[in-house]
Amino acid sequence: MKFRDLHRPGDPLLLPNAWDYGSGAFLAAHGFAAIGTTSLGVAAVHGKPDAAGVTKAETIELARKVMDLGVLVTVDLEGGFSDDPAEVSDLVAELAALGVAGVNLEDGRTDGTLRPVELHQRIIEAALGHGVFVNARTDTCWLKTGDTRERVSAYAHADGLFVPGLRDLGEVAGVVESTSLPVNVLYQPDGPTLAELAGVGVARVSTGSLLYRASLRGALAAVLAVRDGGTPPIPTYGEIAAILPQPR
Repeated sequence: MKFRDLHRPGDPLLLPNAWDYGSGAFLAAHGFAAIGTTSLGVAAVHGKPDAAGVTKAETIELARKVMDLGVLVTVDLEGGFSDDPAEVSDLVAELAALGVAGVNLEDGRTDGTLRPVELHQRIIEAALGHGVFVNARTDTCWLKTGDTRERVSAYAHADGLFVPGLRDLGEVAGVVESTSLPVNVLYQPDGPTLAELAGVGVARVSTGSLLYRASLRGALAAVLAVRDGGTPPIPTYGEIAAILPQPR
């Protein structure tokens, strides 16, 4: 089955995100037909900041390694590791040659701003045509800036749309209704359930950095159990990002 065919509005693809070969292999062994990568996890594994455009080589290497797992793979490319559409096109072509099924390209920037909409449109266009599913991500909700509907409309030439940070089910439904493209949202433990998201027509639900952060919680819980017990919460994205090296 093609990756595109797994995006079924009302019967969404649940996409777990891996951060290294071991996590990808573990997820594949448990029957997931497709896995994604998580930029936070990749950055943390290599001691680098997330979303700063500094993990291109590590991201490509992870994609190369997990391609032998027998599952479809989509790769988190942050913003494409460049503002040059030609460089993004070359990167996506390289990943396509490895057999990657999809890529994510986000418009959020490290400084909390959004990439100019016209530039991100060109970045998306550059990624198309290589035979991979191009998921255009807008960080309007994540960064609390910009107009979500405007960005969704502007990226209508992509293969799919990803709007992380949506928590209200009505807002999710509004985004789904505003586009003919399959909509991807980020699962959040305190947000709508998978069934509720399916009910409003979501086509893909990603776990993002959740699994990596949960693994850290599990490791801490295990060592605390040896020492004195205690059940720590799952750390937030911000808590993990704060202990990583900061962008220079």
